[in-house]
Amino acid sequence: MNRRALPVAVLAGAGLFAALALPFLYLTPNRLLSGAPHSPQALALAATWALVAAFGTTSAKGGPVAVASMAWLLIAGLPLLASIDAHSLLLTTIPSARVPLGAGFWSMWLAAVLLMLDRLRDVRMAGRIGAWLSLLAALVAMGLGGCFDTLALVREFHAQRGPFMDALLTHLVLAATTLVLALVVGVPLGWWAWRTRRTDGLVVGGLAFLQTVPSLALFALLIGPFAWLAQAWPALGAIGFGGTGAAPAVFALVLYALLPVVRYTVAGLGAVPADARDAARGLGMSRVQLLARVQLPLGWPVLLAGLRIVAVQTIGLAAVATLIGAGGLGRFVFLGIGQGANDMVMLGTLAIIALALVVDLLFQAMLALTERRP
Repeated sequence: MNRRALPVAVLAGAGLFAALALPFLYLTPNRLLSGAPHSPQALALAATWALVAAFGTTSAKGGPVAVASMAWLLIAGLPLLASIDAHSLLLTTIPSARVPLGAGFWSMWLAAVLLMLDRLRDVRMAGRIGAWLSLLAALVAMGLGGCFDTLALVREFHAQRGPFMDALLTHLVLAATTLVLALVVGVPLGWWAWRTRRTDGLVVGGLAFLQTVPSLALFALLIGPFAWLAQAWPALGAIGFGGTGAAPAVFALVLYALLPVVRYTVAGLGAVPADARDAARGLGMSRVQLLARVQLPLGWPVLLAGLRIVAVQTIGLAAVATLIGAGGLGRFVFLGIGQGANDMVMLGTLAIIALALVVDLLFQAMLALTERRP
């Protein structure tokens, strides 16, 4: 077996194990109680994963395309199959019953996603984006058509539609604000650290130390100082600046975001050839012109890679900001934990993961376009 076939064999084996050994669905009396496991399509799904393994471990030229296509079908088809099975189960039970997705479904769905990522790794960016967009379009079309309405997760979404959309918007605003502020502060700080050289280790070391502080502890530590500021300057409190809410949350998120921005700014500026800088100085450019016209354009791909890390990291960390009243998708995670409602937890968690993946894909596309630019 060659190296390229090994990931397929591992993921197909994981999918086969999940199909045969883990529950695909649960039937519960309501949204809070646990229920009985059901795996009505176990043998069919196991046969599908065996077929994936057979295609993926062959040396046929069309093997990778076939495996990627099968992974695409599994990602789109598993939720549809689960919804069909859920509809059959709900026909013979009480109206308050729910059908949550089981560990078997999530394991197979994750294996299919990883399999598609692996098979598309050598495909051009346009092909990768096209494959994921077509998959997203298929899932959205089926969702809007009501194909998944029998699943407990979708029923939870319909029950929480208004608060969910508000939380999603708040989460995006928190992440976007953090990214802008991290750029405004981090890029000049990175330029200064690169320019003076001696402060490089001090600045990066200090920001790295902040990364070791647990996010929940940092959010809690900021409540007191921000509450004091709002009390000392009532004008700040009048615009919503206080010990809880968005202000301390954004401040903490910016502190966590500064390290990758500064580090990648230093790396990007350092990647500009000395000959290019000397030529620019020879043309009479000032420091500001040199930075704006030469260093930033040439170092932009490196900085963009840092922004990609910041964006994904911020989307994840913003979930914790819910605990200090900042809102966001973390609200569903913590409310679900408090109520013992697993579907609410999954609703918030999956939304955060999906948002991070979409943002990561957008930054990958921007990075590919930047690297191709002459």
